[in-house]
Amino acid sequence: MTEILQTDREQKIRSITVWGIFVNIFLLSIKIFIGVLIRSSALVADGFHSLSDLATDFVVLASTHLSSRPPDDAHPYGHKRFETLASQIVGLVLLVVGFGFVWRAGTWIFRGEESYPGFMVLVAAAISVVSKEILFFLTRKTSRETHSAALYANAWHHRSDSLSSGAVLIGGVASLLGWGHADHMATVVVGLMIMGVAGKILYEGLIEITEHSADRDTIQKIKNILTAERDVFDWHALRTRKVGGELFVDVHILVDPDISVRQSHEICSKVEDEIQRVLTKPVNILIHIEPHETAQ
Repeated sequence: MTEILQTDREQKIRSITVWGIFVNIFLLSIKIFIGVLIRSSALVADGFHSLSDLATDFVVLASTHLSSRPPDDAHPYGHKRFETLASQIVGLVLLVVGFGFVWRAGTWIFRGEESYPGFMVLVAAAISVVSKEILFFLTRKTSRETHSAALYANAWHHRSDSLSSGAVLIGGVASLLGWGHADHMATVVVGLMIMGVAGKILYEGLIEITEHSADRDTIQKIKNILTAERDVFDWHALRTRKVGGELFVDVHILVDPDISVRQSHEICSKVEDEIQRVLTKPVNILIHIEPHETAQ
């Protein structure tokens, strides 16, 4: 059952990422072609942003393939850390891209350079904004369904491309109205926003790498399940940690010392099934049985 769910998860991630590859190839082609044609450095730069999107799409595909491999002797807990590594790579790319926008636009403003790209830049930028916003919402939706950190990071990379195209669009409109620095100012703002998103992605990945526990809401749900189970007299040593899109849970439960091994196993199965039902993400649960000495 777990293998079926894992295969379905991988297929969903691969499907939306492949769509992203096609969209990015199309966008970077029209941005660079039209940018060179009308001599719009902003649009050409935006085209290279789409190229970075394309690169991270392949990073997500590769990490998903590697992380979906079953556990082996060298990796008994599986290969989910590849997803975390991929999200960190995407976050670093976003950080560099955002800083590049701020630096480039700031340099143009400092030099007093103005830009009047013309009407065609509006067409290319508008196409990019619409297509990238659609791709962002679809990718983010899939990342939440599959609990993929790498895909979530890639969704925000799509959003960053949409924002940068939006800056080009706003700058293009303002330049038609006679303000030559409008697109540069918008690019600085967008660059700072992208760097903020990158920081969030990098922070969340760092939290996972350092073996941080699950969030408080998830832990409380697990505690409620353990407390509500009538055959569990008490419990302790609850530990959780995230590995990629999977949650690992360890806990010790105290049961009646006079019941059989089979009955103890059935209690464990009930607890595991209830945790799996309540939590939407994949959960790997290890329960240690202990006798409750005061049980009658």
